[in-house]
This record gives sequence, structure tokens and C-alpha cells, in this order.
Amino acid sequence: MSTTEPLKVMIAAGEVSGDMYGGALIRALREQFPNRALDVRGMGGNAMEAEGAKLLHHTDALGAMGIFEVLSKLRYFKRVMKDMVALAETWRPDVLITLDYYSFNIALAEKVKALGVRTVHYISPKVWVWRRGRINRMAKAYDLLLCIFPFEPALYEPVGLRAIYVGHPLVEQAEATKAEPEPKLPWYGEEQIALLPGSRAGEIRSILPTFLKAARRIEITKRGKCSFIIPVPTPKMRLEVERLLFKYPCPRHLNVVDGNARHVMRQAKAAMIASGTATLEACLMDCPAILAYRVSIFTELVARLVLPKSSFRFAGLVNIIAGKGVMTELLQRDFNVFNAASELLPYLRDTPQRRAILKAYADVREALGAPGATERTAKAIAELIATCPTA
Repeated sequence: MSTTEPLKVMIAAGEVSGDMYGGALIRALREQFPNRALDVRGMGGNAMEAEGAKLLHHTDALGAMGIFEVLSKLRYFKRVMKDMVALAETWRPDVLITLDYYSFNIALAEKVKALGVRTVHYISPKVWVWRRGRINRMAKAYDLLLCIFPFEPALYEPVGLRAIYVGHPLVEQAEATKAEPEPKLPWYGEEQIALLPGSRAGEIRSILPTFLKAARRIEITKRGKCSFIIPVPTPKMRLEVERLLFKYPCPRHLNVVDGNARHVMRQAKAAMIASGTATLEACLMDCPAILAYRVSIFTELVARLVLPKSSFRFAGLVNIIAGKGVMTELLQRDFNVFNAASELLPYLRDTPQRRAILKAYADVREALGAPGATERTAKAIAELIATCPTA
């Protein structure tokens, strides 16, 4: 193949966090192939689209929370799978890169690899938490696995899957945020609190109402000398948030901003966050936070029947990495207005609770390693393309 022909990269991200990593990865891949144009196609979101990716499906529609919601969208997911496999068949990409989003992406990788396309997965599934049987399936579906935690590659050695530790991409993104000038955000009063109710419509509908009621309770306790900001990842999620703000009573000083989640957490005194990548961003931004999550009773019952008890030790990434309860987790019935407000209030002053979580955050940041994960990931993918020709 002539080096002047575009490098055809098929990419699959189903959530906002994967899209964010994917956008950065596309930029890093361009640096690895300075003499070749990149033609990127697949599924993702605004970050990948901003880097020139042509998307068949957008993360706004792909996000699903809990077993019931996934089942209700099963027909849609089948259509997405059909479209993606058809793209691989007709377009013949040089490589498929899947990012997180395990259940869908492992099935996609199996089908695309069967077509003779090289396959790479970025962000190893948490096989060390539950369902280690996935390790064998990963080995059959992928040519290369890129891991974000240093202990993960050893888990794949027995099955012969090439797994490389590259570090966590959020580390470099957090460093970049800290190096930027701080934007002027619409804060008011002495105490600034971030509210991050998730990046999926279902999460926002389930979590934001309780956040708003807890915020009102905090506002009364602080005698109005506080303010709240909700950063939203996409215009569609902004509409979802604003719809709920019209429906539920809100604190007096509440604003919605587009993006800037890390800057919001950097400036905030504390945060309430839906379980997910944002909890780790809070750690990297040194923002004391509580984690909250709620799924349907049906999803909870099925999860408790299917998953081993060890899976329920921690839900948040910060706690999983630390191996202990650094960040308060309010899940299901424990996630209520009283608990959310009571757990957050001590973080607004110089208290033992605030000092303890900030000290634990420092230990987690050290465990995450140095910046440069995206560059190392792009380099590993470039080496795979150079040394392992398509079948």
C-alpha cells in the first residue's frame, strides 16, 4: 500500500468518556502518521466529530443506563451493530479501535476481526472486579489491549493476549486543564458546589431531581451564601437538564454551563457526582465529592442475582483504585436528599473529612502514574499497524 493513501481507522465509542478519549487519540494518531491522512469513521460523539470523524451513530443515542433501558433499546443496538459491521465489510479499515463500552464493543470486535481486520481495545474492562471469564473472550476478539492500570496486563498473560499498560488518559487531560487559564464561571457567594448528574438522559432523569432537592437543603443550611453549577457535555443533555429545572424547585443561584466540567470541579469547593468517569476527574481536580447512583429496582435485582457479592464492594473508580472507601457512595435507597446534603456539607469547611479525602486523592493520583497515556496508546497502535499486516 502506498503511504500516500489515507489510513482508514474505524472507531467505536458508546459513551461521552470514550468519545473524549477517542477525540484525543485521533489527534495523537495524526502525529504518528505525519505523511498520511487519517480517514476516521464509526460511532462516537462531539469530541471525535470535532477531530474529523464521520459518525454513523452518536453517543447521545447510544448511552443506556441499567438492564431495563438496554433491553428497551435492543432493536436500536442491533441496527447500530448491523451498520458498523457493514461499514467494516465495505470500507475495509486498516484497524478497528474500540473504546470501553464492553458488551457492545466485544461483539463488534469479534465480527470485524472475522473479516480479517486488526482489532484494538482501549480501556480494559474491569475483569479484576467481576467476570474474569471475559479474559478468554477478549483474547479471541483483539490483537492488542491497551490498559490504564499497571496491574492489568498480567491478568491477560495466561491467554496470550498482547496487553500494554499505557496509563490513564484522564491524567494528561487534567494536567492540560490545570495549565489553561481559568474561565470565569457564574459562581455566587462563599461556597461553590458542582452538580454532575451524568452524561446519559436516563441518568440525568434519575439523579438530577435528588441533587436539586439536596442543593436546596444545602442552600437553606448555608443561608443562601452558596451557588451551584451543572456542566453539561452536549447540547442534547443541556435540553434534558433544563427540562428538569423547569419541573423541580431549584436553588436560587444555579447555572448550567456547556462543557468545562473539569474547570467547574477545579473551582468548586465540593461536588455531587453520578458514578462514572467524572468521579475520577474530581480526584484529579482535588474536588471533594460524593458519588450517587440509582438504577431501576428490576436492574438492581437482576444485578444481585447475576453478579458475585465481591462486585458490590465499590462502585466508584476512586474507591476501586484506592481499595477503600475514599469517596462516599450513595447508591439506590441510600441516595436520598438527607444523605446527599449531610455527606456534602462537611466538605465545604476545613474539616477532618475534607482533609482526609484530599489526602486520599493524592494517593490515588500517584497510583494513576504519569501523563502521556494517549501518546503511548497511539504509538502502540501505530506499531501494530506497521508490524502486523491485515489478514
